[in-house]
Amino acid sequence: MRPAPYDTLLDDETWAFIDKSAAFYPEDAGNLDHHGKRDVYDALCRAFDTGRPAGVSVRDFSISGPGGPIPVREYMSRTGEPAASIIYLHGGGFILGGLESHDSICAEFCDRTSYRVTAVDYRLAPEHLHPAQFDDALAAFRLLAAEAGHPVILSGDSAGGNLAAAVSWATRGDDVRPAGQLLIYPLLGADTDKGSFITHAKAPMLTTADVLYYDSLRSGGTSPTDDPSFTPLAADDLSAMPPTIVITGECDPLSGDAPVYCERLTSAGGKAVCFEEKGLVHGYLRARHSVTRARDSFTRMISGFTALGAGEWPY
Repeated sequence: MRPAPYDTLLDDETWAFIDKSAAFYPEDAGNLDHHGKRDVYDALCRAFDTGRPAGVSVRDFSISGPGGPIPVREYMSRTGEPAASIIYLHGGGFILGGLESHDSICAEFCDRTSYRVTAVDYRLAPEHLHPAQFDDALAAFRLLAAEAGHPVILSGDSAGGNLAAAVSWATRGDDVRPAGQLLIYPLLGADTDKGSFITHAKAPMLTTADVLYYDSLRSGGTSPTDDPSFTPLAADDLSAMPPTIVITGECDPLSGDAPVYCERLTSAGGKAVCFEEKGLVHGYLRARHSVTRARDSFTRMISGFTALGAGEWPY
């Protein structure tokens, strides 16, 4: 039986995506440690991988980071020199994922924008506690953006959206800073006792309990509530932030903080817009070829990247 209210909010295509995803998790999935969760997540991502478009070339290399070399993967369109770059930070609750989990996603971003896309394989918790993930993301942005020679957009989904927002905040007064940020169902706030953390506490694909679990592993116990590099909405000052597009799924405990974040950015004099995609769930990037709503949202992302890279604001 499909639980209310999701029996009416989600269409059959989205339920098919949810059911296919759920099939990878054993009945005792809640008892898996982070190694077991990684195995399941990697298998899930492989099942939804659609391959790279033929017009995209790929290069793997490493850059210098605060904890050692940071592996990165660069995607280039064969159409010519890019007009802009995207630095992409993958999701996975800060404990899952890497260069392979989001490979076809990054390749398609490259193919459809003709921008260079560089995916960053930041260190994962719990082996590396906060601020390791933020430190790697910050170091990667500073090095890659300094060498780009054109506008650089920061982007990421879920945990990666959190890191992108934190890096945008940390570099907002620097000479080298993002030309924009595009955040996909990002983790932005820390108060899980209100809003969508309550109304969508038991949503398919991600629950509020999952969010608390990931935060605990990332912090090593007690998660800070006043650290903008951990929780972007903890920042007192959100002025001078880059133009920001946030895209969320309606049926996701993370969705409610996105409009709050965008309102704070605009109140501080910035440009920000939030799109809540109706009837979509956390992780729907993997459904972009099978769910019409997800496909439409992916096209919205491409339009957003294109506008930010061109220095345009059509919203």
